[in-house]
Amino acid sequence: MKNYDVVIVGGGFTGLTAAYYLAKAGKKVRVVEGDNSPGGLAGTFEFSDGVKLEKFYHHWFNNDVHVPALVKELGMEGDVITLPSRTGMFFNGRMWKLSTPIDLLRFTALPFIDRIRLGLLVLQVRRVKDWRTIEHLSIREWLEPLCGKTVYRVVWEPLINSKFSIFAETVNAVWFWKKLVLRGSTRDKKGGEELAYFKGGFGRLAEALVTAIEKSGGEVSFNQKVTDVAVAGDKISSIKTPTEEIVGQEFLFTPAFPIISEIFESSGKFEWLDQMRRIKYLGNMCLVLRLKKSLSDTYWLNVNDPGFPFVGVIEHTNFDSPENYKGSRIAFLSRYLAVEDPVWKFSDQEYLKFASSHLQRMFPEFDESWVLEYRVWRSEHAQPVTERNYSSYVPGSETPFANATISTMAQIYPEDRGTNYAIREGQRVSRKLLEQLSSH
Repeated sequence: MKNYDVVIVGGGFTGLTAAYYLAKAGKKVRVVEGDNSPGGLAGTFEFSDGVKLEKFYHHWFNNDVHVPALVKELGMEGDVITLPSRTGMFFNGRMWKLSTPIDLLRFTALPFIDRIRLGLLVLQVRRVKDWRTIEHLSIREWLEPLCGKTVYRVVWEPLINSKFSIFAETVNAVWFWKKLVLRGSTRDKKGGEELAYFKGGFGRLAEALVTAIEKSGGEVSFNQKVTDVAVAGDKISSIKTPTEEIVGQEFLFTPAFPIISEIFESSGKFEWLDQMRRIKYLGNMCLVLRLKKSLSDTYWLNVNDPGFPFVGVIEHTNFDSPENYKGSRIAFLSRYLAVEDPVWKFSDQEYLKFASSHLQRMFPEFDESWVLEYRVWRSEHAQPVTERNYSSYVPGSETPFANATISTMAQIYPEDRGTNYAIREGQRVSRKLLEQLSSH
């Protein structure tokens, strides 16, 4: 049986980045991934004719630094496309452009004074220098006094309800504050927003990382679900899958907390397991449509009309060229929901019918005959729910075991999950693991 320096559970960007730097440093590394491809939520799939695409929509912002730095290190900087984004809002039965300050002034769904209040919100948000001062407040409790009840009701409340479903009134203000600060800093001199995309999708970047890991002597396994750990005193001696036992000196766990707590179920560390289970998550259902025709000329359409079941309609080919998808149009329809929601159990065909009826209300010309192919992807732990005073109860990277470390998207708070932060955390934890290995 091989004995690895580091065994990493999870082949998303945190796990792969950590493995890449550890393998480069000459360590014997093994990554174990339950899915059939790398990248986690940024993993890809193929349509019937080989056209490749992410399961869940992805881009990064022009102020993200960790993704482009890694891309450059892998010698792939020529594969980054930077494009202006076209954003809009569907409200009161019509679409509104909201990409620039001029668009905002034309947003007559709000009285003029409220348009000004909405425009000034980013400046007001920047005045918060310490996020801990607003962590005890819900988004509504913090935002309504800043922008007014009308702006909150029309612009923010529908998005927060769609994003956080049954937890909409319990998510703390820090989540929203961070989003506004980040988006405000991605604007160009004219007030427009630029976004970046990786040619061929983020899954291709994950595959390049796997190749680089293997080139440095590391190993990456797919379709291997970790089911248990073997404990020896205050350390883990191995992890178990249905087909093998994998021995290591150090262990890194990168999946969502509920998955990690299942793996450690037999460890007897009940207080720590309860801490992990305290973190709530929402699932995401993402319908990927391959279409004959375009729905609109907007890339990112926030759906603010109550009664529509999506937080957004993201028409990917209004960002990346349709030529990269054999001339077809690609749209992602994103819905966050509790996995107890009856919609979660819809078959793929039922969900397409359900979604199509709402799309026809938004885009009257749309017809189901436009759909060339479709896929429905589900992620049970897509979005960690950061409730009031989240920092006081979220588990840290340390565990009850001296050689086990955790690094998940629920721990990057006050930031929200994203590829850029996953890469940053992978780099950080690889340094920590190298230090621990050198002290053995």
